[in-house]
Amino acid sequence: MKYSTNQQTRRGRGPARRIGRSLALVLPVVLVLSGTLAVTRVNWSGDSSNSVLTASDATLSDARPAAPRAPQDVLRDQLLTELQEKDPGVALTHLQEAVNGRPKLAGHCTSIARALGRAAVRVYGPTRAQSYARPVCDTSFASGVAAAHS
Repeated sequence: MKYSTNQQTRRGRGPARRIGRSLALVLPVVLVLSGTLAVTRVNWSGDSSNSVLTASDATLSDARPAAPRAPQDVLRDQLLTELQEKDPGVALTHLQEAVNGRPKLAGHCTSIARALGRAAVRVYGPTRAQSYARPVCDTSFASGVAAAHS
């Protein structure tokens, strides 16, 4: 006859079992209470005068006005939108016109043209995007196409 020397483990009353049972009882209670407390903190009335914090709080929006965007970022976003709506040739023409009209943008021309090249590959594929390449900003559009393709 074979006898087990560790009766507690055999019956499943070890420390891990006790901890597991305790968590199984306590965890749902904690989750329900924390959820209830979170819901009671929400301002359901729509009156923002007595709420703790709302996204449209006037004091917060006046405290930190939105920083104006840099001209090169605005131009990049406009040209990327134009590339998707029309074609990369139109966007490159407008980039060249913008750089000619505002010489301060010339320092950002290569990064904008590369971004246009990468976007053109995503929209048109590498072969068709390369067909729009022209020597705007020292062929940066073509290098953007090549970088996105590899």
